[in-house]
Amino acid sequence: MPQNLIEKIVQKYAVNWPKDKEVHAGDYITIRPAYVMTHDNTGAVIPKFYSIGAKKIADPDQVVHTLDHNIQDTSEKNLAKYRKIEEFSRSMGCHFFPAGRGIGHQIMIEEGFAFPGTLAVASDSHSNMYGGAGCLGTPIVRTDAAAIWATGKTWWQVPPVAKVELTGKLPAGVTGKDVIITLAGFFNKDEVLNHGLEFCGEGVKSLTFDHRLSIANMTTEWGALAGIFPIDETTINWLKARSKRLNPAGKPAHPRINMQRIEALQSDMPKADAGAFYAKTIQLDLGSVRPHVSGPNSVKVMTAVSEIRKQNIKIDKAYLVSCVNSRQEDIAEAAAIMKGKKVAPGVKFYIAAASSEVQADSEKSGDWQALLDAGAIPLPPGCGPCIGLGAGLLEDGEVGISATNRNFKGRMGSPNAQAYLASPAVVAASAISGKIDLPYEMDDRKPVGNITVNEQSPVEKTILEIIDGFPGLISGALIFCHQDNLNTDGIYPGKYTYLDDITPEKQAEVVMENYDPQFSRLAEKGDILVGGFNFGTGSSREQAATALKYKGIQAVIAGSFSETYKRNAINNGFLIIESPELVNDLKSRFGTSQLTVKTNITIVIDFKNSIITADGKKYPFGAVGRAAQEIIVAGGLENWVKIQM
Repeated sequence: MPQNLIEKIVQKYAVNWPKDKEVHAGDYITIRPAYVMTHDNTGAVIPKFYSIGAKKIADPDQVVHTLDHNIQDTSEKNLAKYRKIEEFSRSMGCHFFPAGRGIGHQIMIEEGFAFPGTLAVASDSHSNMYGGAGCLGTPIVRTDAAAIWATGKTWWQVPPVAKVELTGKLPAGVTGKDVIITLAGFFNKDEVLNHGLEFCGEGVKSLTFDHRLSIANMTTEWGALAGIFPIDETTINWLKARSKRLNPAGKPAHPRINMQRIEALQSDMPKADAGAFYAKTIQLDLGSVRPHVSGPNSVKVMTAVSEIRKQNIKIDKAYLVSCVNSRQEDIAEAAAIMKGKKVAPGVKFYIAAASSEVQADSEKSGDWQALLDAGAIPLPPGCGPCIGLGAGLLEDGEVGISATNRNFKGRMGSPNAQAYLASPAVVAASAISGKIDLPYEMDDRKPVGNITVNEQSPVEKTILEIIDGFPGLISGALIFCHQDNLNTDGIYPGKYTYLDDITPEKQAEVVMENYDPQFSRLAEKGDILVGGFNFGTGSSREQAATALKYKGIQAVIAGSFSETYKRNAINNGFLIIESPELVNDLKSRFGTSQLTVKTNITIVIDFKNSIITADGKKYPFGAVGRAAQEIIVAGGLENWVKIQM
């Protein structure tokens, strides 16, 4: 069966996967990523690493540590934390980049850790950005990072993959940031939630390398687990220019970006097979894209700048910072607009380059000085106000416009402030005008795009190998909770989350208390719970998985899961399965009047054949492969790591 690009890359990094079996969406696999990056949260991963009994890192070359988030904090407490991380990294022989070198994601690109056609992960949600370089980048949680340090491996379930077909060409003055703001605002009903995305189409050729990084970065805000661009002439040209810089005559070749490796890539560039299956196809005409802003306080609400400028929305602060839009191309775009002008009275305009190298290049070109001359306030290369750290945060009642990737309420400062997102050009023009503005006139054409859900032809299911200790088949009474978007507060109330001494028995007693107080009485040991769609959304508390496990629920079946819930469940040795057809059938039969229904249906899950049988009907599901089986049998990821070591 043909494979899409994401499936083909994952196949290369799958461990203990049958050589004659293709990787496809839905498969649980063990992966050995080329690289894993952690940043300031390295400090939280270190104790996890030691708590599982690890003493050394399995592959030091695989591990990248960057200090980038809280670099403006020069308190002794934070400096001590940074020293501890550096000492650990250097003692283990890992790749270490100190505060001031830049944002970790930018470093991953500049230093070739995120190389086209490879798989790289990071304990940060914006690792999607690596897809702009043709590298499959996806986020992991901290426990996964500790597992990779200790064993070189973790698990992943291959997501459904959507194709994003870009046609036409961007008008002058429109950027990649405008494209992703349009995609997230136009298709804003969770159409790509927990999907992998592959960008394609003639329009891709007109996008610069930096445009691609910006778009891939914010596929996170769109809801995707990954967003990858094809490896093409633009990719190769960027690599060659980068190699020329990193490999001066007479010096040893750069270990990751060099002509030998680039030529090898050119001779065998990974690409999707003809006829590969995509769960959805999304089309957008780039020629119809116009500058928009997201917000306030939401990436799913967009307004054309040509419209919002008429509203005279005054701003207090403007930002050209973060991993999405602080590269040299972005800084040059803002500088061209601001040269010879001044930031409006009463407005503070903050700038920070994505890396020290970007800042040096911008200084050399004169762009950095042009921004300073206009009145910009410089910050060190790294994170900062984007995540509510350091100088320049939004205060009560203030309005900010930012070229960052997130504008969630309170993220950039006060929850009583309003935050808008826009391209560097719009941010620069707004800083000059003192209100949300455009540097030029542009028509107000509406975006042109559509989405198609694709039905996959039935494929012959292969018989799955069941490892020792994992049940080939389980059965139990079906208990149904219809609620879509059932959040972790509903499953496990927040008031219990930080009671560290709470027992498994108490967790079982209070499970689903906020959703349905009757659940604990109705559910019995051995039941199989069927929920709605996006089950487990909300916070990352792992007790939302363990409490159901301690209640004696054998498995949870849902139409779909929050990806964080999915990882927490598997990492704690708890079975979850997606079956949207079963959920829809149960909703049709039992409705939504009762929060919890004892259905009197016996459900059978056949893992060997990947079939659920309920009330005489069969429902296929994604195979629970060896990777997930091993973790379930071990009782969770930490025990699995100990076994691997």
